[in-house]
Amino acid sequence: MSRQLFKATSLVGGMTLISRILGFARDVVLARYFGAGMAMDAFTMASKIPNFGRRTFGEGAFSLAFVPVLSEYKVTRKHEEVKLLTDQVAGSLGLALFIVTAIGVIGAPVVMWIFAPGFSNFPDKYDLSVRMLRWTFPYLMFISLTAMAGGILNTYSRFWVQSFTPVLLNICMILAVVYLSPHLAEPGMALALGMFAAGIIQLAFQLPFLAQIGLLPRPRFGEKSEAVTRILKLMLPTVFSSSVAQVNLLVDSLIASFLATGSVSWLYYADRMMEFPLGIFSIALGTVLLTTLAQHHALKNTVGFSATLDWAFRITTVIVLPAAMGLLVFSGPLITTLFNYGAFSANDTLMVTWALTTYSMGLLSFTMVKVLLPAYYARHDSRTPFRTAIVAVGANLFFNLIITIPWARAGWIAPHAGLALSTSLASFVNAGQLYHGLRKSGAYAPTSGWKKLLVRVLIANAVMGGMLLFFSGHLALWEARSALHRMLWLAGWIGAAFAVYFGALFALGFRINDLRVKGTHLPGSGATPV
Repeated sequence: MSRQLFKATSLVGGMTLISRILGFARDVVLARYFGAGMAMDAFTMASKIPNFGRRTFGEGAFSLAFVPVLSEYKVTRKHEEVKLLTDQVAGSLGLALFIVTAIGVIGAPVVMWIFAPGFSNFPDKYDLSVRMLRWTFPYLMFISLTAMAGGILNTYSRFWVQSFTPVLLNICMILAVVYLSPHLAEPGMALALGMFAAGIIQLAFQLPFLAQIGLLPRPRFGEKSEAVTRILKLMLPTVFSSSVAQVNLLVDSLIASFLATGSVSWLYYADRMMEFPLGIFSIALGTVLLTTLAQHHALKNTVGFSATLDWAFRITTVIVLPAAMGLLVFSGPLITTLFNYGAFSANDTLMVTWALTTYSMGLLSFTMVKVLLPAYYARHDSRTPFRTAIVAVGANLFFNLIITIPWARAGWIAPHAGLALSTSLASFVNAGQLYHGLRKSGAYAPTSGWKKLLVRVLIANAVMGGMLLFFSGHLALWEARSALHRMLWLAGWIGAAFAVYFGALFALGFRINDLRVKGTHLPGSGATPV
């Protein structure tokens, strides 16, 4: 089963890699055309607000409540009953999204003031962000319905469709910036229009695949359903807990709106760099885990449940720790190579580097949360993540009080980096609570070999990090090179880091079999439930 999980995760990760590469291309285009100025600050907030709702109604609370129930129906009910469930959920979700979207569009000035009150000190920026929000807010409705469709397809092992869908967003955004922005009185509005169009196209892309499996929803409104009621009960406490990272990022943006122009954009570019490993691996792993763990729970296969988690923790440790180390010590060359062109200044490079360095400290904990949450929602436990989320958000506010605000008052050059550091520290608080809860409940028990694995990974990380830190050259050397030269050097050093890390790991005795654990058979593969 480890092989099956790895294959599914690799498929999702591979599709997401294509999307992330195009996402980087999109961000390079944004940096070249808009830098980190007023238009970019305005769009960052105008897109962050509906994306926060998307994590709640789509990929976050809703999916985490919907997929376990759908997986249970798939395993225990007839196809007709599954179809009825999807019809009823589509009707209920669609109506709720329409109402929320209408409120958001009409009340855009109030919504923007709530999420970025500091913008009101800059009337031009505030006005532009409100106009953008009226175009970006409907994206919430389209992408949440897209996430519902993706949840259905993932349950039926069509993982690649949802993973490929974000490619369409990146293509739409690139085309809008390059071909539409030069013809608008306010070029930045092209960003909002591109996002609106992408929402429609992404939803339309998934509909034929739903029809192939006989689950293209015909929305039913106002019908009472035991399953929909269960999903709603699971979803309500999950709204907050599944979005804790997004809540913390919104808190960061709210505080950043009072800082110097560019602060919101600097955090955006740093977050985008963080999203690359998160998207390729962490989100892919979480997607596969949710459906797998939900089916283990439905069949009461407790051994398979725990062993699947153990496999996920092992592969996370081996892959994410070196990614975090790479971002920590190599953030300057990465930002210089990818963004330092056109309207993106050397000062912008420095500011984003500070933010990325502090964000990278939390990459492991961000990833662990993506792995840990499905273990709770697969068992229909949404209360525990809700409680831990409250503590984590409180921790983020506390860290901002003792780190970010003193840095800003002291006049430090990059107080926005304190926001990133606070979010990273808060994510460790969240992950620690979730892990402790699984151990305490008996849902997870580590298998043997963990101590050796950790020692090998940490030593290999130290070797790789030292190599990058001492031999990759001063940042001024990177800035002096042409774009092509930077790209070649970046590719060479990433390849060298990869070779050094895994070379050291295997020299220390690590083998692929160290990631394989027993008892992880998928339901339906011949495993005997226990």
